[in-house]
Amino acid sequence: MVERKGWHSIFSHAILILGVIAVVFPIYVAIIASTQPPGSFLRGTIPLVPGGRGWENYQDMFEIGLRSAGTPPISLMMFNSLVMALAITIGKLAISIISAFAIVYFRFPFRIFFFWVIFVTLMLPVEVRIVPTFQVVADLGMLNSFAGLSIPLIASATATFLFRQFFMTVPEELMEAARVDGAGPFKFFKDILLPLSITNIAALFVIMFIYGWNQYLWPLLITTDSNYYTIVMGIQRMLNAAEGDPQWHLIMATVVAAALPPVIVVLVMQRLFVKGLTETEK
Repeated sequence: MVERKGWHSIFSHAILILGVIAVVFPIYVAIIASTQPPGSFLRGTIPLVPGGRGWENYQDMFEIGLRSAGTPPISLMMFNSLVMALAITIGKLAISIISAFAIVYFRFPFRIFFFWVIFVTLMLPVEVRIVPTFQVVADLGMLNSFAGLSIPLIASATATFLFRQFFMTVPEELMEAARVDGAGPFKFFKDILLPLSITNIAALFVIMFIYGWNQYLWPLLITTDSNYYTIVMGIQRMLNAAEGDPQWHLIMATVVAAALPPVIVVLVMQRLFVKGLTETEK
């Protein structure tokens, strides 16, 4: 074991402290800005102490929204983002774990071919297939709907690959023992594989929830009704308001509110998330 002496420890701690400051300072500025009166950020200086309008700013945004930008209350936009993020996350997990289970434990023609077809889609970002996807969604009448926001983003080659790799590490003796005990495929999946996959599911849940919550391009493309605006879309529209200067105190209140759900998910699932990313033995 290598002992860290004197200046090594000081240097390491200094680097960590600088990293924390670099990450936390913009968040601190956003929180401070959300408590300022109108026009504070248009004077050319950045206030570093809380203002006296925090409660009013958040109340206005949650109840009214920014009318000059045509955005609804952020409570509605956060609800839309939550529905979209949960639908994408749960859908991705369900489809991926069932697909991986079928590929690993069932013998059918071309199963390896189908797996590699799924895996190759990792090379196709959303931007490449966004036009044909939009055409399909439009033809199915799913514009301005929660189905249109979530269903096209549900499939996940990454999650399928990760679940497949994990299932391949489960000893075959476990499957044989379950078969001897009379357990069918569904019972083996429900009673054995799912409990073993909890940490993987938790880690993927956090990653996919944040992915769904932060979606911008797809909701912007298929949503024209303000009742289906997501919170990220709302922030962009507030920044590009046609009339007057940006209302930074209200925009920053929206930014702070938008950051809370992902932070809460990470904090609640932190232990399982870390275990899912680091645990190699089940």
